[in-house]
Amino acid sequence: MAKGEYIVSLDIGTSKVRAIIGEQSGNSISVIGVGSADGEGIRHGSIVDIDLTVQSIREAVDHAERMVGIHIASAYVGISGNHIQLQSSHGVVAVSSQDREIGEEDIERVLQQARVIALPPEREIIDVVAKEYIVDGLRGIMDPRGMLGVRLEVEAYLITGSRTAIHNVVRCVEKAGIEVANLVLMPMAASAVALSQDERKLGVALVDVGAGATSVSVFENGVLVGTSIIPMGGDYVTHDIAIGLRTQTAQAEQVKLRHGCAAIEAASDSERFNVPRIGNHQEVEYTQQELASIVEPRMQEIFSLVRKEIEKMGYIHDLPSGYVLHGGCMSMQAAGELASHELQAPVRVAVPEFLGVRDPSFVNGVGIISYALRSQLRASQVDIVTSGRPVKTGGGMFSRIKDWLRDFI
Repeated sequence: MAKGEYIVSLDIGTSKVRAIIGEQSGNSISVIGVGSADGEGIRHGSIVDIDLTVQSIREAVDHAERMVGIHIASAYVGISGNHIQLQSSHGVVAVSSQDREIGEEDIERVLQQARVIALPPEREIIDVVAKEYIVDGLRGIMDPRGMLGVRLEVEAYLITGSRTAIHNVVRCVEKAGIEVANLVLMPMAASAVALSQDERKLGVALVDVGAGATSVSVFENGVLVGTSIIPMGGDYVTHDIAIGLRTQTAQAEQVKLRHGCAAIEAASDSERFNVPRIGNHQEVEYTQQELASIVEPRMQEIFSLVRKEIEKMGYIHDLPSGYVLHGGCMSMQAAGELASHELQAPVRVAVPEFLGVRDPSFVNGVGIISYALRSQLRASQVDIVTSGRPVKTGGGMFSRIKDWLRDFI
């Protein structure tokens, strides 16, 4: 194949580690390679074993490399978890220019002022994101550049993360022989492919039903305003199936993927399959309806916890766009319908529009690639793989996250 410019994403999940290669073509990108490996060393979205995680990353990257025929030297890495927090902040500065016109320098200074806040030593500021600017008391301004004023204020929130968790992710990727081109906040990356501009503006909950955990993120007025992690996901469904059908976990996972249905009413009594019992090789026949009777209660519990989390965040009545869900569990038959019933709101299941990754479980990985392309087109500060070699074009890791987050202001 002709060698072009490639952007690589690395989605380190509880059940799967995925490396996705995108080829840039002007202002768009095509997914040309996908590598995956079973997630080892990760529990509930957090790294618990460095060596096993490194091995999983290497397997996923090797798989992707063999598919495309290139050497991956650097990748954009998604990061999420219950250590990510949003904290409100406020900054104020005097406009510096003599003609009192607000410029880029004034915006940089007021955002830096918003960073001045006491944080515990174990936490690290990833970025500060403006919710609104205030010019001489006039509120609701999203972009004050070019306006005249004396006093510039910003209502913002700080995105912070655990210093240990962030550095462990970077360490695992680097030990696998991959340079971290940038860290990408997973809800922000996923929103690039899962949400429309109107959904982000009007108010929407983006829910990632992963294997080890379920992340809930709320977008309003174009920005991320709240995020939370529920320590329950698809692995709990698999565990219930293993117990209910008395089979091994690996077999239960295969049954879930091939025959899973989230709602008993939508399940078929005529679809039958055999499952080997644990401890011997005797196979027992079950119907999809019997399987659904195991799956539905756990899925109902997950969606119920999502609704409670939204209530706790104070947005239960402020989501005109409803819920957009993604993650491996949402590929199950009738998962969207059950979610709509339990959440009592409109529900849409997000699926990437790229050949080979049209599955809700690929939203994060494709979203990271979309972030990289958008960042490149906006600031020309990306790490890409050109003919198998990394090309660095400046900018620190967290400064580049800053450019990405501002796209949503």
